[in-house]
Amino acid sequence: MSILLQFVGNWGHALAATLFAALGIFILRRRDGEVEPRLMAAALLMTSCWALYVSFGGVGQSLSGWGESVRNAAWLLLMFVMLRRGPAGRTGPIFAIGLVYAAVVGLLMLQSFTDFVAQQLSDESELHHPLTLLSLILRMMTAVGSLVLVHQLYTAWPVRDRGRVILLLAALAAMWTYDFSLYAVGYFAPGHMHALYALRGVMMALLAPIIAVSLRKELPGRLKLSRSLTFQSLSVAAVALYVILFAAATVLIELIAGPYARVMEIGGVFFMAVTALILLPSPQLRALWKVQVAKHFFQHRYDYRTEWMRFGETIGRPGSDAPALGERVAKAVADITDSSGALLLLRGEDGQLMFETHWNWDSDFPETPLLSREVALRLEQTGWIIDIEAAQGDAAAMPLPDWTKGDGRGWALVPLIHFGKLIGAILLARPPIDRRLDWEDLDMLRAAGRQAATYISEAQGQEALSDAQRFDEFNRRFAFIMHDVKNLVSQLSLLARNAERHADNPEFRADMILTLKESVGKMNDLLARLSQHNKGRTEEPRSMMLRDMADGVARSRARQHPVRVTGDALPVMADPVRVEQILVHLLQNAIDASTPDSPVELRLFTQRDRAGVEIVDHGTGMTAEFVRRELFKPFSSSKTGGFGIGAFEARELAAAMGGRIDVESKPGVGSRFTLRLPLASEGISTMRKGEAA
Repeated sequence: MSILLQFVGNWGHALAATLFAALGIFILRRRDGEVEPRLMAAALLMTSCWALYVSFGGVGQSLSGWGESVRNAAWLLLMFVMLRRGPAGRTGPIFAIGLVYAAVVGLLMLQSFTDFVAQQLSDESELHHPLTLLSLILRMMTAVGSLVLVHQLYTAWPVRDRGRVILLLAALAAMWTYDFSLYAVGYFAPGHMHALYALRGVMMALLAPIIAVSLRKELPGRLKLSRSLTFQSLSVAAVALYVILFAAATVLIELIAGPYARVMEIGGVFFMAVTALILLPSPQLRALWKVQVAKHFFQHRYDYRTEWMRFGETIGRPGSDAPALGERVAKAVADITDSSGALLLLRGEDGQLMFETHWNWDSDFPETPLLSREVALRLEQTGWIIDIEAAQGDAAAMPLPDWTKGDGRGWALVPLIHFGKLIGAILLARPPIDRRLDWEDLDMLRAAGRQAATYISEAQGQEALSDAQRFDEFNRRFAFIMHDVKNLVSQLSLLARNAERHADNPEFRADMILTLKESVGKMNDLLARLSQHNKGRTEEPRSMMLRDMADGVARSRARQHPVRVTGDALPVMADPVRVEQILVHLLQNAIDASTPDSPVELRLFTQRDRAGVEIVDHGTGMTAEFVRRELFKPFSSSKTGGFGIGAFEARELAAAMGGRIDVESKPGVGSRFTLRLPLASEGISTMRKGEAA
């Protein structure tokens, strides 16, 4: 094992020496006239010389300790110049910090003197061992002092410029932390130092690329310390410190307890393991750890980018298994402050805030959660986020009902405001680590509340639009049905007039009864179409004969006006109910436009892949402009008392079956409405056979 450690130590220090020398030479070749780059190059070269000497001579040589002192002094000088000449020097107490630097330099000098005296004495001398321990203590004090100065430089440096120095300071902090750990182990357990000495070269080689990255002027400014990475790294560091302290305690127990050491070690292991199992899974401990990390390592409590992305992902969570929008909104706002639960209240028609839903809030309220209209108006006017605990002790604060503070969980009331209008409010439960709301909490919750109000308002708008669409569909169907009712009324009116003259005719009475039955059946169909469960969908298109349909429609209108059916057509693919509606509308319009002695013609035809019916009248006719602009426009009619729905509905019904309606008309000549529908499969086959023959 010693040979392997010797190999790792020699080549690790040699690699570190090469990398640091390359960095130092690279900086010198820039020929920068500033002091800081020259001092940086000097520190890098001193570090390279120290590592190179250790790789050849080993840590036991006399000059290795002095080389380390020179290396530390070079880096401390660079840090002092950065503090004095950099942005931090214009704001910080330079004199007091200078005294700390002087104290650390004094420790370096005392350490070098102690090493020199110890090397002059033989190993059997009574002073050799105490001086060696004193040297280790001085090295630990030097490392601790250097770490303090690194932290002071980091905190004194302006926040906007910390990206320029953070990597360099992190590398120096790692170097001196390793030194402290090395000498602490050497003091308490000298037999375990060899492995750490050997691995120091590898560690220094790993720090060289970090320092190299810090030299790129454009890169460090773009590097930001990740909160999650910082939290995880510090957690690992805490675990490592936990292990180191446990190891140190074990060494002390062996030195002090003697024969009882093993029992005490087992008891200590059991106690620390049980403590870790109890404390580590605790959400309170995790929340406290996150708060302390954010407080001491970052300028702001929140990572706004991360929080906003999580907020959007929580609210916009897709999938049928996702909770309702209200619950997602409550959870998204609660996650920002690590609250353990949230209640969502929405504003009702009477202006009160009524309970809508909750997330992770299982308390039983003595009454339904409700905020009065006065509280809602005040929240809307002020937009304040209410601290529940502060509101309890402030008589001038907003009066809140007892249920908000009854069980002690209520922490903050966040109004949801959209374009100055209060949409609702969210009551947050206390986080695991209870604390007062600060300005950063208020700003974050205010922004989140406005965004949540936008989501809820959009959802309410979509729901209102859906309701309006359902009403529009109902009104659309009602308008079509009113037109059909008008036609039925016209038919029944004609029947009533004829009944006065032909009531004694048995054939007329039989025909009248048949007409009444048909009218009653059609009225029942119209009422069914008005039902909310009827979505306006009729039968699926199927093969049908247009001649049979045309004959039936012509017979129903024969008593009202002369109607003639001519020609024939192949089977078409259509819905019989829709085709009947179209023919009835167009035929009735043709009858209304014709003179009493001018018959209306229904001409059937087949052309290519289409078949259809022409409804021809010789009445008043229409102008080309009326056909183009007004004919198919809803609620536009040239007839007195007309609804203007028939032509529009006919065209819509034809388009729904893949057909179309064409119009030809001239004033004083008459009109021709042509209904064209796609042929059925058997009609196409028949046409192809005819073409082949």
